[in-house]
Amino acid sequence: MKLRISCIAVIVAITTSGCVTATIENARVEATGLLEGEAVVVMAKSYHQGNETEADYIQCVETALGYGANALNIVPAQQFIDKLFPWFEPRTAPGNTKGLIQFMEKLGVSKAIELMGVRYIIWIDGDTERVTQGGSLSCAAGPGGGGCFGFAWWQDDADYEASIWDLDKSESVGTVTADYSGTSFLPALVIPIPLIARTQARACGGLAKQLKTFIIGGEQV
Repeated sequence: MKLRISCIAVIVAITTSGCVTATIENARVEATGLLEGEAVVVMAKSYHQGNETEADYIQCVETALGYGANALNIVPAQQFIDKLFPWFEPRTAPGNTKGLIQFMEKLGVSKAIELMGVRYIIWIDGDTERVTQGGSLSCAAGPGGGGCFGFAWWQDDADYEASIWDLDKSESVGTVTADYSGTSFLPALVIPIPLIARTQARACGGLAKQLKTFIIGGEQV
């Protein structure tokens, strides 16, 4: 399933934010659902590929999943890692579903997971990066005062993928991706007026909302 959201920015003095466009997709391979008392844990998958996913983004998704409509029970990632020591350290954690099966067979692992109530691991991979920028802005000060003049802009892309693993079935049940592109503006006529596209924050909220729907909404398509 794919959802596209777009906007056209009109630069006026009362504008408070830049323009953000979004594409959200999910690909389901198995049915999902949560029983009472079952929980999820959110982890950064990027260390398997040598590219560290931003810790603040992982924390944002974890928080968003645990609050609001259709809130999920969340087990903090560090608590999950500590309870499964040493089997979920970066060098020993399963990197794919084949490794997950072997991981679940290790002595004490299934029991520890059962006690925590964790049903799904959500692996998040991706990052937010500045892809382009332009314009010109200069500021000066003098005896009669000072100010800034010009116009600058920049574009940030936030591209994240969440893989959902079902620990009961020891398999992947699907993926959710969020691709947000945001253009921020900084016009200045004496006083700079930042019009910021909060791309990463929007990507966090969009991915978390779709993950809730994916996990709770549960039927295979």
